[in-house]
Amino acid sequence: MKQQAGFTLIELVVVILILSVLAATALPRFMNVQDQAHEAAVKGSGGGFGSAVSLAHAQWVANGHTAAVDDLQGFGDDTVDTNANGWPVSTNGNNGNPNANRCVQVWNGILQNPPSVATGVGSDYRATAAAGICTYTYQAVNTMSITYNSTNGAVTVDSTP
Repeated sequence: MKQQAGFTLIELVVVILILSVLAATALPRFMNVQDQAHEAAVKGSGGGFGSAVSLAHAQWVANGHTAAVDDLQGFGDDTVDTNANGWPVSTNGNNGNPNANRCVQVWNGILQNPPSVATGVGSDYRATAAAGICTYTYQAVNTMSITYNSTNGAVTVDSTP
């Protein structure tokens, strides 16, 4: 009777070779997962934001409004303010073009459990504003952003890394 005490050197080399080939083919695929995750995060936030903007406008229309409104009734916690076209612009009673602080208010006012947003660093998104357009820049990848035009309600997502 012959007893085996372990693996031969050839068997170990073959197993190591097979694992090396598997790792070499799988590693490039998994290296790109982080970029795809960031892209999906921005697309998801942008889609949710765009839907919330549309819902706020639909509530403005359903309420029969034809002018700017403070505290839009029936939407969220009834604190969203709209401009004369019915698009969300703040939560503090200001119905003009949003500045960076009012862009933060719009983000937090129309979304449920949103990613964090601030006018400075230290949040998921950084809000800036110019001429009625709010830009929410994704801080993990500064080339990705969500743009909201408060004059016509257009939401654009740029998720290119």
